[in-house]
Parts: sequence; C-alpha cells; structure tokens
Amino acid sequence: MSGWLGIYVRGIAMGAADIVPGVSGGTVALITGIYDRLLAALASVDVRLLRLVLQRRWRDAWQQVDGSFLIALLAGVVTAIVALANVIAWLLQQYPELLWSFFFGLVAASSVYLAHQELDRPRMVEGVALLFGCVAAILIALAPAGGFLPGVMGFFLAGSIAICAMILPGISGSFILLLLGMYQPVISALTELRLIELLAFVVGCGLGLLLFSRLLHWLLERYRHSVMSLLTGFLAGSLVALWPWQHTLSTVLDRHGEMRPVQQMPIGPWRYAAEGGDPQILGCLLAAGVGVMIIIATHRWVVAGRD
Repeated sequence: MSGWLGIYVRGIAMGAADIVPGVSGGTVALITGIYDRLLAALASVDVRLLRLVLQRRWRDAWQQVDGSFLIALLAGVVTAIVALANVIAWLLQQYPELLWSFFFGLVAASSVYLAHQELDRPRMVEGVALLFGCVAAILIALAPAGGFLPGVMGFFLAGSIAICAMILPGISGSFILLLLGMYQPVISALTELRLIELLAFVVGCGLGLLLFSRLLHWLLERYRHSVMSLLTGFLAGSLVALWPWQHTLSTVLDRHGEMRPVQQMPIGPWRYAAEGGDPQILGCLLAAGVGVMIIIATHRWVVAGRD
C-alpha cells in the first residue's frame, strides 16, 4: 500500500493511538516512517508561507506545506476519531489489560526496531541521550499530578505544553494535562463552552505545535542520531505507563463522573490478582504478540514502499 492511501491509513493509526490515554500519535508516525515528513510539513509554516498566501500564490503555498500529505493524514486521523472512539473507549472499559498489552507489544517492538535502525553503532553521546530519554519518560509516567494553572494564561501554557506531546513519541497529550492538573479544567471549559479559556488553549496549542515542530525538525537535520536516540529512549521509557498491570495511587473525576487514574505504579500480575484484578496473563501475552507482529509487518510494508 503506497501513495496517499498509505498516508491515509497511517493517519487512521495515529488517530486511533491518540484516542487512548497514554499513547501518542507521534509514536505511530515514528513507527510508520512519516515522522520526518510530518515535522518538515509543520515546520514549513513560516513567514515565507504567509507571504505566499498574501500574494495569492496558492500552488506554491500548498507545495511548501506538503498540503496533500497533511490533508490525507488529517483525514485519516479524523476518520479514526469518529469511527473508533467508541470502540476503543469500550475496550478500555471492558478489556483494559488486553488493550494495554497490545500497545505494550507495539511500543516494545518499535523501540527495538528504532534502536536497530538508527543506533547501529552508537557513540557515547547517543547512549547518554537514549538513557536520558528513557529516564525522563519513566519519571513523567510515575509523576504525581500537579496543581491547577489558574486563569487564561494557565490554559495557554497547558495547551502549548500538552500539544508538544502529540509529536513526541511515547508521551500522551492528555496525560500531560493530567500531570499539570489541567485535564479537568479543560474538559469543564469544553462542556461549559467558556470561549475565552478555550481560545487561549487553542492558541497555545497552535503556537506550541509550530515552535516545537520547527525545533525538532532543526535538531533532526543537524543531530539526527542523538535526537533519534533520545526519542527511542522516550519510547522505551513509556513502557512503564503501558504496562498492563498497574496499581492506582491517585485519581481524578472525569467529564463522565467517573474516577480516572492520574498516578499509577506498575506491579506484577500476581499482585494485581491479589488486589482483586484479573491479570489475564495468557490473553495479555497474545495481545502483546499481536502488537509485535504488527510492527514486523509495518516494517516490511515501509521497506517495500521504499523499494
């Protein structure tokens, strides 16, 4: 599968990942080989693009932002959110251990694949970057929720920080909002249509996405191996958050009136069972195996598309 249909399918996979708390669409972009192109397209939104638009040079502006690629990708993301949101929400409620195991296998295999592809003969600096990324992701995953950031500026800062997680593999934007103590305030602003706060959040998201994508693109062009080592470390460290058996330390009330975990600690399946959960060890192993097989198949698909 190649061309725009392939981009559309990748968008569906990114959208499906973004629906799940703790999983980033950036992870899927990295796995499926479009991460560099996505960053380049986002980073191309600059003064030159504005000049082209003001001059009504639509074709040149479209080509600069790789418009066909972005539209196909966005269409896939929207399709996934519309079609799969209820399905994944149901799976999270009914079979959370199996779903997390699937993503654990997916991300674990992706980490190995990226390390093999990008870090064939790592130097000291790549090793340090890998370790730093891994430790940073683990600390984020285990961190307690922070305090509420008050006012319009709080919404702006929350948006600018959380959106960066969207293009960072291994880190979820919704999870960052939870850590900042802004998940419930943002949801409340959405349900109550507090337009000023929502506008501040959206502007923060837009500014954060444009600036951070440009920074990442610039770093990848100049320090690719070190940056890829860091991102691989993020992926590997995020496995702590994707571990299917978790002990909840603190929760928050979500928009549906249900308690949602904001700080968890990975535990063994036997302790999970002792605490009243059903570890479903065999099912989890099979689900993780499916995730691994998907990465192997995706790798072959990407390689075949390049040949």
